[in-house]
Amino acid sequence: MTVNQVVRPDFARTDVDAVLVAETGLGSAEVLVRLENEPWPVGLVSFSVLASTDGEASLVYTQWAAGAADAELVRRVAGGEPVEYRLYRSGKRGNAAIPGCVVVVSVEFDGADAQRQRRWVDTVFGAMASEDKPVPGGISGHFHVSTDGTRVLNYAEWADEQSHRDALAASGRGTVGVSDEWQKVQEFPGVRDSGFRRYRMVRSLSRTA
Repeated sequence: MTVNQVVRPDFARTDVDAVLVAETGLGSAEVLVRLENEPWPVGLVSFSVLASTDGEASLVYTQWAAGAADAELVRRVAGGEPVEYRLYRSGKRGNAAIPGCVVVVSVEFDGADAQRQRRWVDTVFGAMASEDKPVPGGISGHFHVSTDGTRVLNYAEWADEQSHRDALAASGRGTVGVSDEWQKVQEFPGVRDSGFRRYRMVRSLSRTA
């Protein structure tokens, strides 16, 4: 088994069954030191550490093979409580650039409902499809649904932090598009909480497929 440093997680890998994500107040360097002290589990496909651009948090994003997701390992290394997700839907541009910023969008619903999770994601894709032209700086969006039915996480790649700021400013209402279809996203029933945080990739390690 060979583990290589890569630019980003590979969201198209067919050997990924589950994703564990944990936010932590630990610095990215400490997380990586803790990882080095652990043997690489057989079922771990990739391990990525991101640092928030505000300097207040780190994010650990891990991909796992079927039946291998190890929440205890992520908890031990990240120092935060992981949430288990599965990738539901991705959108990206044809000639995607290397992202300079990752915006992690989190949505929490008022109860467990797997169909509602997917409807929310599909509503976002409908809003994006209604735009006259692509948002400058946007590269990709990878939408994950939590296995407990209560959350959605979008791992969105951008050219840089300013591109995301500019997109929000252009809409004037906290969305990354200007179409009226975004109102359906903002008024989607059952959303209890939502927000985002910007990150930069520190290191991403991946097992050879």
